[in-house]
Amino acid sequence: MCCKRTHFLYELMLPFVFSSFIDFLQYSDRRAAFASTMARVFVYGTLKKGQPNYKHMINTAKGLAKFQGRGRTVEKYPLVIAGKYNIPYMLNIPGTGHHIAGEIYSVDEQMLQFLDEFECCPDMYQRTLMRIQVVEWEGKGGAGEARAAADGVLECFVYSTATYPPEWVGLPYYDSYDSSGKHGLSYVLRESRE
Repeated sequence: MCCKRTHFLYELMLPFVFSSFIDFLQYSDRRAAFASTMARVFVYGTLKKGQPNYKHMINTAKGLAKFQGRGRTVEKYPLVIAGKYNIPYMLNIPGTGHHIAGEIYSVDEQMLQFLDEFECCPDMYQRTLMRIQVVEWEGKGGAGEARAAADGVLECFVYSTATYPPEWVGLPYYDSYDSSGKHGLSYVLRESRE
């Protein structure tokens, strides 16, 4: 009885949450599609919770993204902060650097396309599959995803770069990124750039 009452109240509130019935239908369609066509993405920089661009991960106008857990790269990579805007880059040099810490998300096709554009893929970053060691899991995906998380390793899309100036290899390497970190290299938001 309580569940029916809660569901009924939820249905009564939906028109107030969405500005139009069309918005509600689009949201419903995206939720249904999300369940069947999601991709896993590992973010290690400004898109993580608490970082300057996290707002994009929770903006449903850009697509759907669901936090699944935390992880780190199985292989070591150099994570550097470079350029006049202090942008974090994972250099695609496997075996060098550190196991990079980040967050795992399930995203729909619309969010994946947004991330490709946001990351200037393929010019600045390239989206590649990498193996990610699960450190903490909150995901409630299907049986295959739960089994993979239990095994401890998932394949996720990661935005790294193989197109960088050679001097970046000599920059300090980090195992985790925080825009307000001890490095003193605060990220410059796009809207604040010259």
